[in-house]
Amino acid sequence: CLAGCGIERPGPTQHDFQTVERDSSELVRVNLIMGAGNLRVDSGTDKLAAADFTYNLASWKPEMRYTSAAGRGSLTIRQSESHQPHLGKNEYEWDLRLNREVPLDLTVHFGAGEAHLNVGDLTLRSVDVEMGVGRLDLDLGGRPKQSYNVNVSGGVGEATIHLPAGVGVDAEATGGIGSIQASGLRKSGDRYFNDAYPDSKVTIRLTVHGGVGSIRLIAD
Repeated sequence: CLAGCGIERPGPTQHDFQTVERDSSELVRVNLIMGAGNLRVDSGTDKLAAADFTYNLASWKPEMRYTSAAGRGSLTIRQSESHQPHLGKNEYEWDLRLNREVPLDLTVHFGAGEAHLNVGDLTLRSVDVEMGVGRLDLDLGGRPKQSYNVNVSGGVGEATIHLPAGVGVDAEATGGIGSIQASGLRKSGDRYFNDAYPDSKVTIRLTVHGGVGSIRLIAD
């Protein structure tokens, strides 16, 4: 009664490669919504975005949509909302590369799994990560040319955040966080600073909020 009861079994592993061409947009909002799986984001494409999706449940095929108007672009990638209950082991991975020259507002929502966000070489305007149960590795290392804000919030999980050298870092961690380890930063109350702050012309302002189980802040 598997088919009749709407229960899906994993099938052969599928790879779906999709790209979005770069246009004249001066700012692009990237919104990534994954319920469960492994997410990897990196730089390194002359297009706006190049994605390699791996999955073995047909109903979990990601949906990718891009629109632009008046110099602003919006790229949304989401896990299909039509997926059914399933039996067996599923594979679900996104490997996404983004253009490093186009200014980006990056928003990531992932419920369970692992997210590896190696985004320090991108031209970031803002970063917002909402995590559920899982592990986050957020690498902001690079040479940012302008200040931006980073917000990380979540449920139960582990977060490792690599911060760039040579620019100011102002980090704050609040609300139900299990443990915090900070390397290369000095602490004052709930805030953490590096030696370049506040004199640097460029500052990364990081806020971590919510019940993240453990956090490691690493300033290179």
